[in-house]
Amino acid sequence: MAEHVDGGPRNAGLRLVPHAGPDGTTAYGTALPQPWLDTGEYWPGLSGATAALPAPVAVLGLEALRWNAADLLRRAAGIPLRVASKSLRVRSVMEELLQHPGFRGVFAYTLAEALWLAERCDDVLVGYPSTDRPALERLLADELLASRVTLMVDDEAQLDLVDAVLPPSRRPELRICLDADASWRAPVLGFIGTRRSPLHRPADAVRMGARIAHRPGFRLVGLMMYEAQIAGIGDAVPGAGPMNAMMRRIQPRSMTELRERRGRITAGLHGVADLEFVNGGGTGSLEATRADPVVTEMTAGSGLFAGRLFDGYRAFTPAPAAAYAFDVVRRPAPQIATVLGGGWIASGPPGPGRSPQPVWPQGLRLLPREGAGEVQTPLRGAGAAALRAGDRVWFRHAKSGEPAEHVTRYHVVEAGRIVAELPTYRGEGKAFL
Repeated sequence: MAEHVDGGPRNAGLRLVPHAGPDGTTAYGTALPQPWLDTGEYWPGLSGATAALPAPVAVLGLEALRWNAADLLRRAAGIPLRVASKSLRVRSVMEELLQHPGFRGVFAYTLAEALWLAERCDDVLVGYPSTDRPALERLLADELLASRVTLMVDDEAQLDLVDAVLPPSRRPELRICLDADASWRAPVLGFIGTRRSPLHRPADAVRMGARIAHRPGFRLVGLMMYEAQIAGIGDAVPGAGPMNAMMRRIQPRSMTELRERRGRITAGLHGVADLEFVNGGGTGSLEATRADPVVTEMTAGSGLFAGRLFDGYRAFTPAPAAAYAFDVVRRPAPQIATVLGGGWIASGPPGPGRSPQPVWPQGLRLLPREGAGEVQTPLRGAGAAALRAGDRVWFRHAKSGEPAEHVTRYHVVEAGRIVAELPTYRGEGKAFL
């Protein structure tokens, strides 16, 4: 019988990280079962396990999730991994991961979320600046939360806002992480990366760090530099040959520049504050980021549930741990089957790459003029001909965490049966963005 987890964060007792061997080491990923490789068994097995449940139904394949967790640890090679909450949005999974060596702390995406997580997690880094006054008021009024939550800043105006909510003399000291820009200003191509912090030059970042360090009520404890142009863009994306070739040239050059600049910023900040951590990387860049000697921790999350955008990297191949299914409800034409629902589009540049992908039965594709619909999605292709009303079609989302905004729970499937149900943020009544 499935372990039912409802209405609040629970550690479901699911071991997501494999046991270590007798010598304390684990052959991460190499000796674990990989049932998803046999697609003809795996996907029908999910249909069988969830046959009694109404669609849409979302699942986590436990074997795949364990394999991904182990592979992230293997790739991190001893550098602690901070769990990116946006890529999971399932509190019980984060809590279980943090029970194991190799995972340390959470990377949250809003202060309100961080406060919620910090009720039971003692290390939560808010990955983005916050202007949420009610959440700040709660943080400033609670010594325990203030000791567990680290705010992200890249502008002194963000500190002014905190002081306006409550001055330093009337609140606990706040933990601060400085966000410095990790993009690459390429000689010919120009800006390569994401528009985050305005602090690009080492002198500017260190100057800002010094202002934080000398300002009452704040304590500079960390530096974060997220190399999105390496961590978030695949270099082996199917059908993207020219872009893949370009990324294989750009990414090593960007990393070389970043290592030199991150080293200078880190050295400068060590001169003004006792940094507890230097955070970098993401699921797509663990090998490159861990080679930077100043990095003390890396953030990872997408590689756990494995949204399909992470299929396109040469360095690693995650297992499709998260998937969801809709049922066929009508047949408008012999070669078309229509499922109810489907329009779970991913964030980012609009385009086919952000659409959900039907993965089982094989041979299905979206109609170009309709795409994935709000309440119905027609599917064409060889796989459609045999489908009948009530048949189940499995999809993968482009991103790892966003499906959780559409469902209240994941059904955890192991060896063809449901072994647990885990509430998503939405299932716990939470919506932070």
